[in-house]
Amino acid sequence: MGIFSGKNRSDPQPTDPISVLLASTGGPFDPESVRLAKDLAEGLVGVLVVARIYGTQFGMPNPGLLPTVKERRTAQERVEQAIKHLSKMGVVADGQVLLTRHPAAGIARVAQARSARQVVLQAPAQSGLRKFVEGDLTASIQRKVGTSARVVTAVSNS
Repeated sequence: MGIFSGKNRSDPQPTDPISVLLASTGGPFDPESVRLAKDLAEGLVGVLVVARIYGTQFGMPNPGLLPTVKERRTAQERVEQAIKHLSKMGVVADGQVLLTRHPAAGIARVAQARSARQVVLQAPAQSGLRKFVEGDLTASIQRKVGTSARVVTAVSNS
């Protein structure tokens, strides 16, 4: 895992199968979500932090819409902190930062690629109106992974 350079926009996708994917939409992991991932783990835990790409401009990708170096570094630090907390609890973990426009699709894609049976999602709390406008992230991920994995949400108040 390293900071992105050149055309390498995301961390390389690890290929080892995992029992739990601990995923964040970009925010820090709460101790409760890390503990939940530890409790559900039956083997390796994958840690994933999404660094959001905000779209295109005039139909073309625009560098101003990509995460900044500081945002990427922050995401990398969050992955490393979660791995450190899990290893203190005796759980083996690896991680990655994923750059994507669609967090639900990206999280589901990683969960399926790594054969995760559980997805612990660290997401900010959504009001009813916000959930209506943006959609329910947990339900969207569950639809995309189907019956191959169960999605559990650890909601943060930040």
